[in-house]
Amino acid sequence: MPVSAGRPLLSARAASTSGIDVPAARYALIETSFGCCAVAWGAAGITHFQLPDADRDTTERRLLKRAGGAEPGAFGELGSLAEDVQRYFLGERVDFSGLALDFTGAPEFHRLVYAEVLRLGWGETTTYGAVARKVSNISAARAVGQAMGSNPIPLIMPCHRVLASGDKLGGFSAFGGSVSKERMLALEGVIPGMPLFAWSGG
Repeated sequence: MPVSAGRPLLSARAASTSGIDVPAARYALIETSFGCCAVAWGAAGITHFQLPDADRDTTERRLLKRAGGAEPGAFGELGSLAEDVQRYFLGERVDFSGLALDFTGAPEFHRLVYAEVLRLGWGETTTYGAVARKVSNISAARAVGQAMGSNPIPLIMPCHRVLASGDKLGGFSAFGGSVSKERMLALEGVIPGMPLFAWSGG
């Protein structure tokens, strides 16, 4: 089901929860200083985001593998998203919280986790255990990690801001693994183990 923190990404009509009458998915590639990213979207919002991979072709191929049937779209449909992504990877403070995100098909527990993590702002971090306590209980920390690993919209749904216990980096499923995670946190001024902002989730 869609998750929105503010204005919709698109001006198109909202999709029904049944998935009926949804316009064809679109995708676009975004060149950044870290490499090529890719994004896919539909009427209800962004459905997938691909962080830079080994090269542009691999990034595009990985996105299309997950967002099957998506067709090339116009940057105009993205509003300022492409520009904002480029600014992010230049180290500029960017707020993606106003975008509509479509997590249709994700398990209910994953959607609860994503809703909690979406509350994290620039430079804020939390841990798998802290998220687990918010949405279920501390024993669900591993399940939170699995939800992060399955996140279809990294960066915008900021799974890179969720750390392991003791503020250790923890895993990261994107190309480059924990090194990519560390580089993204560094852009936001976060030193692993010494976050700039303490986040209580309140």
